[in-house]
Amino acid sequence: MRTRGLPISTIADRTGLAPSAIRYYEDQGLIDPGRGPGGQRQFEKADIRRLSFIMIAQKLGFSISQIRQQLSALPRGRTPTAADWRKLSTLYRADLDQRIATLEKLRDDLDGCIGCGCLSLDRCSLYNPDDRAARHGSGPRYLMGDKADPVTPENG
Repeated sequence: MRTRGLPISTIADRTGLAPSAIRYYEDQGLIDPGRGPGGQRQFEKADIRRLSFIMIAQKLGFSISQIRQQLSALPRGRTPTAADWRKLSTLYRADLDQRIATLEKLRDDLDGCIGCGCLSLDRCSLYNPDDRAARHGSGPRYLMGDKADPVTPENG
């Protein structure tokens, strides 16, 4: 049986979230507070962890939909254990590793670009004559990890 009893003001104080944000997360199905006799929301201590996770996940760039999907792996009806949270964190690890690799590459490429001042266009990883990178998709393709196509008579 879940014990409830923390009012939204206590949850707001403990998490630093505005009550309106907490209600929004409830509307999005990310938390599920009970109701007291007067209809007021009553939260569990575990909701503090859940809301903290939501805040961290959003700061990392995960969408509400992604967060909802991940939180659905946590048990309902009991406080998540350390093992439950570890399982959840492993679901994020691959995505976070990819984001870190992309950010490191961006940092390293920008350092090189600033260092050369774009005076060495024949070796600049951002140089893209005739928009050759467009065949790989939209966005800054070389910064996203694509390799520049070698210049041949066919592609200019």
